[in-house]
Amino acid sequence: MKDTKFSEMTIEELLKNQKTLKTVNTIFGIVLFMLFVLNLFIVFMKGFSAMNVVPIALLPILFLNLNNLKEIKKELESRK
Repeated sequence: MKDTKFSEMTIEELLKNQKTLKTVNTIFGIVLFMLFVLNLFIVFMKGFSAMNVVPIALLPILFLNLNNLKEIKKELESRK
């Protein structure tokens, strides 16, 4: 999504991307939170393993999507 130039998109495309990103971020955030909780449970029951770093490794994806969402919002505000 970073290769996409938001300034070249139409308002309809920006609104569609904004709606899609909001939905994806919400679902991804919920799944990531569940992974954190499950990892805490697994660490206390079985100890640490290499798989416990997966939620931490996926966290930057959430931040990138939130940044793209902020850029879309800024572009929509500048067009009003």
